[in-house]
Amino acid sequence: MLKKTANRLKAYTLESQLLCRWGGDEFIIVFTNTRQSSAIEKSKQLIEKLSEHHKIENGVLSVGATIGIALYPEHARTEDRLIQLADMAMYFQKKQMRSTVGVFSEQMEKLYSKELRLKNGLTKAIEQHQLRIVYQPIIRSEDNTIAAFEALLRWRNEDENIPPDEFIPIAEQYGLIHEIGAWVLNHACQHASQWGIGRNVAVCVNVSVIQFQNENFINIVKNALLNSGLPAELLHLEITESVFVADFDSTSNLIKQLQRMGIKVSIDDFGTGYSSLSVLQDLAVNMVKIDRSFVAKMDSNGAAIVTAVINIADSFNFLVIAEGVETEKQTNALKKLGVQYLQGYFHSRPLELENIPSYLQSGVSPSTTNLSHQVDQRGESIEID
Repeated sequence: MLKKTANRLKAYTLESQLLCRWGGDEFIIVFTNTRQSSAIEKSKQLIEKLSEHHKIENGVLSVGATIGIALYPEHARTEDRLIQLADMAMYFQKKQMRSTVGVFSEQMEKLYSKELRLKNGLTKAIEQHQLRIVYQPIIRSEDNTIAAFEALLRWRNEDENIPPDEFIPIAEQYGLIHEIGAWVLNHACQHASQWGIGRNVAVCVNVSVIQFQNENFINIVKNALLNSGLPAELLHLEITESVFVADFDSTSNLIKQLQRMGIKVSIDDFGTGYSSLSVLQDLAVNMVKIDRSFVAKMDSNGAAIVTAVINIADSFNFLVIAEGVETEKQTNALKKLGVQYLQGYFHSRPLELENIPSYLQSGVSPSTTNLSHQVDQRGESIEID
């Protein structure tokens, strides 16, 4: 494929002063006396040419191409810097939309520099004790008792609190999510084994798609339970709908393995991703979590969507959690619709670990009939994260 791609590049770029393979599957082309608009047009034509089918033995194969552009002298005046900026533009464009063209910009460099700074910081975050876990209660709507705590990761880097939606994608992109995810899982189980003494309060841990596809994931979970002494039924794992896109059969088998251990599994942000009825009817998860965007629009079309989710969940014997509950009005409406579990600022903000014992001793405390028991009675298993 590299040879075929190189031949197509050679045939297309006869007027180029330089064409070379830079490494791996990356190529560099230099055009002289070319304006930005012309470079973009040439790149679009080149992508179209490279994307044409290849006949391989008895089959047909197609590949795509993403192109980054840097201009002299607008962006840089040395060869090395031009290559670096074109490479940056190409990687940036791949994250935005593959098989398209991107031109370097100063804003892009700022974003890239920040990403690099966060990536470098994440590699040392565990070692330098910069990570911590806070826990947000999940409340049983029937009697306002505590069913579980969701583990939420926090990172403070150089006196700056970095939001999870910024650093988690970077951790995933650079392969750091495996170590960080294992750290969260181990510490969350350890913490829950202490607060849960005499109480059946579960801990819910989010699992990245990349973690879930790790062949050692089951062993990582087993070790976390073994080292902490936490009963498996008090560990709830939460996955996003996108996990089903890659390999449905292996995902389904992995979920069943976890459930056989006694662990509960649920789908996070339900309705915003890739779920379909055909997938759900074959997937034995235990709970769905209604995305906060639907809860926030309860006064408009959100109620209809929540009602539809509840009906779907009931048909498949799933339990339902609503997240992002911020008002009494939302709480009452969700209870009336039949949502079994509620999570959000109206009930409690995320708590530091040291504040959990006093919270458990407060007016809202777990009932003698715990979440896991309720689920077992229904013949289901539940995951909350």
